[in-house]
Amino acid sequence: MQKIQLNNGVQIPAEGIGVYQIEDSETCEQVVLDALKTGYRMIDTAAAYNNEEAVGKAIRKSGVPREKIFVTTKVWVQDFGYENTKKAVLSSLKKLDLDYLDMVLLHQQMSDYYGSWRALQELCREGKVRTIGVSNFYPDRLVDLFVNAEIPPAVNQIECHPFYQRDYDLKVMKDLGVAPMAWAPLAEGGHNIWQDPTLRAIGKKYGKTNAQAALRFNVQRGVIIIPKTVHKDRMEENFNIWDFSLSDDDMAAIQKLDTGRTEIIDHLNVDVVKFLNQHKIHN
Repeated sequence: MQKIQLNNGVQIPAEGIGVYQIEDSETCEQVVLDALKTGYRMIDTAAAYNNEEAVGKAIRKSGVPREKIFVTTKVWVQDFGYENTKKAVLSSLKKLDLDYLDMVLLHQQMSDYYGSWRALQELCREGKVRTIGVSNFYPDRLVDLFVNAEIPPAVNQIECHPFYQRDYDLKVMKDLGVAPMAWAPLAEGGHNIWQDPTLRAIGKKYGKTNAQAALRFNVQRGVIIIPKTVHKDRMEENFNIWDFSLSDDDMAAIQKLDTGRTEIIDHLNVDVVKFLNQHKIHN
């Protein structure tokens, strides 16, 4: 497994497992156990996923030393602001039953994320969090936070896959030294990705699947990936992308698949902004 060195010197695996939409505790626990057995060493969860307890149980049961596992969680908009964010992170630590978190991200570019950032900086200095970053920040908001923060964000987790490649976002992150991380690196199964002829032809050259070609495309662009699946065979398939490389012609062919827009969630849509600000994950 390749690792990427973040702007604070911490190393992060270039591929992890995501547990979004796996709210059933037994299923989530088994997914994380299977992932760790397969070889994954990064687990990406969030307070809004409602499965931090299950992730923590799996980590304890796995037998893998804690220091070998990179654990990421996220603070939801409802808990933004200095005091709320400090409480939220401590709550996540308790649910995960961990002494520290490897990374905490602010889940959206909304509400009082500056107050939240001050809390994350403090938790970082106290050693409760090793790395802090953001999720779903568009370039303008990322730059604004970056130039004003005492501790700059190390990661920005965004939707990124062959059909929404985010070239400008990646350029901005590269210029800042912020590592891009892709949620939905397989487009959540959209765009007929499993049968796409371009990905199929490229995968066939290397004895790989459409999914493996799509994931390899992102990692060769320097993008960290966290594909989500509850199926062990697909988990193993997604993990088996480190023994081949796409050619320049392959990369160019996949680049032509870019639509330049999301079909999952548009954070610039005013109705989406209202919904995310009003969505509650706890009483």
